[in-house]
Amino acid sequence: MAEPYDTLLQVQEHDTVLDQLRHRIEAMPERAELADVRARQSALVAATAQIQIQVDALTVRQRELEQQIAASAKRRHDIEERMRTGGVTAARDLQAMDHEVGQLVERQRTLEDDELLLMEEEEPLDLALVANAATATVLEAEAARLVATVAANEVELRAAMAETEIARADRASGLPEELAERYERLRSHLGGVGAARLVGERCDGCHLTLSSVEVERLHQLPADTFASCPQCDRILVH
Repeated sequence: MAEPYDTLLQVQEHDTVLDQLRHRIEAMPERAELADVRARQSALVAATAQIQIQVDALTVRQRELEQQIAASAKRRHDIEERMRTGGVTAARDLQAMDHEVGQLVERQRTLEDDELLLMEEEEPLDLALVANAATATVLEAEAARLVATVAANEVELRAAMAETEIARADRASGLPEELAERYERLRSHLGGVGAARLVGERCDGCHLTLSSVEVERLHQLPADTFASCPQCDRILVH
C-alpha cells in the first residue's frame, strides 16, 4: 500500500514524536526534583517557625526575668544606700532592712539561675535556627538551579516540538480529508496512535497477531480502501 497511507504513517511518526516531547516536558526528572526541593523547603519553613515560637517564648520569659532581676537589684541598692547613709537608726528597722537585703540577694540569685537555665534551653534552639538557615540557603540554590535547568530543557524541547509540528503539518496537508478525520478520531481515544503498520501478521499498534485469513483479506483490499485492525480498529497500513 502506497499513498496516502505512507504519508499517514509519516504523520503518525511526527505525532508520536510530539507526544514523546510533551511527555518529556511534563515528566522531566528535574521537575520532580524541584517538587521535592519545594516540599523540603516548605517542611523546613514550618519546622523553623515552630522553633522560632519556642525561642520567642523563651526570650519573653528571659526579659521578664531580667526586669525582675533589675527590680530586685535596685531595691537592694536603695535599701543598702539608706542603711549606709544613716537615714535609718532604729535597730529594729535596720534589722528588718538587713533581712530584706538578704531575701533580695537570694531572690536575685534564684532569678539569675532561672535565666541561666533559659539560656541553656535556648542554645540548642538557636543552633537549630542557624542550621536551618544554612539548609534553606542550600535548598534555595538547588531550587534555582533546577528552575533554570527545567526552563532551558523546556525551551529546547519546545523548539523541537515546533520544528516537528511544521514537518507534521506539511505532511498532513497531503492527506485526504476523510482519512485525516478518521485518523484524528482514532488517535484521540487510542493513546495517540491512530494508524499502524501491518508487520507480518502483527498489528504494530496493538501488537496482536491477526489470523492468516484476516491478513490475506487485508492484502486483497483495493489500494484506496481503508483497512482497519480487527483487534484495535486502527488504520492498518499493509
